[in-house]
Amino acid sequence: GLVIDGRTLEHVLHDSLQNVFLELTQKCRAVVCCQATPLQKSVLVKLVRSKLKAMTLAVGDGANDVSMIQVADTGVGISGQEGMQAVMASDFAISQFKHLRKLLLVHGHWCYTRLTNMVLYYFYKNVTYVNLLFWYQFFCGFSGTSMTDYWILILFNLLFTSVPPIIYGVLDKDVSAEILMELPQLYTMSQ
Repeated sequence: GLVIDGRTLEHVLHDSLQNVFLELTQKCRAVVCCQATPLQKSVLVKLVRSKLKAMTLAVGDGANDVSMIQVADTGVGISGQEGMQAVMASDFAISQFKHLRKLLLVHGHWCYTRLTNMVLYYFYKNVTYVNLLFWYQFFCGFSGTSMTDYWILILFNLLFTSVPPIIYGVLDKDVSAEILMELPQLYTMSQ
């Protein structure tokens, strides 16, 4: 791991040392920045996002972490003794740092699988409807006439085909929470 303090981080964030710093951080399992200013935190997250093209997660518990949380792709605020500013600026809120593991490994996995399956459902639903319109054009001699009224299409999307993805998106759990906590490798498979 690499531990860097705020004064050293200030020198590293200049243009001449950014690439060397990023190469060094890629070889480390963890990088800890201590006594960094809020501006340094947000610049560091921006640097990782733009240069490494990585998805970033920022975790903070106070007002000094707000800019870092807002710059990151996903922000997690921890409610605690330093107030609620980080929680208000974040995408997700947890009460203690120990809940971060469950948020990522369990709920993150479930979210990935639910979203991918819902996208597939909507894709195939629309393919089915367009396929119906395509074959109708053979029947009407490619005149371009509409087979259905617009309100039927609206009802098709709202009533007939919306209930399954909503139920699936809310209730589906492909693997139990206990197994996901024991096998963190399943999180990468869902990506």
